Amino acid sequence: MDTKLDTKTILEKEFKTGLRGYNQEEVDLFLDDIIHDYEAFKKTITELRTENERMQRELESAQKRPAAGSAGTTNFDILKRISNLEKHVFGSKLFDQE
Repeated sequence: MDTKLDTKTILEKEFKTGLRGYNQEEVDLFLDDIIHDYEAFKKTITELRTENERMQRELESAQKRPAAGSAGTTNFDILKRISNLEKHVFGSKLFDQE
C-alpha cells in the first residue's frame, strides 16, 4: 500500500500565510493529532499483517497434516476392527452359527 503522506511529511509541512491566514498554533495542534492517528493506524496495519501471515502459515501447516483418524484408515480397516471386537465380546459362537 503506497501512501502519499507519512508522519515526517505531515510534521514538516509548511503553510503559506495570506492576508487572512490560519492560526498557526491551531494548524500545528491539528497536524499533531493527525500524526498521532497516522502512527496508530500504521501500527495497527503492521500488527494485522503480522497476524495474517501467522494465520496463513498455521493454515498451510494444518492443511499438510492428515486429518485425525484418517492416517491410512479405510472403511475395510474399520469393519475388520469391528468384526474382531464382536468376536472378542460375543465369542466365537456368534461366528460359528453361520
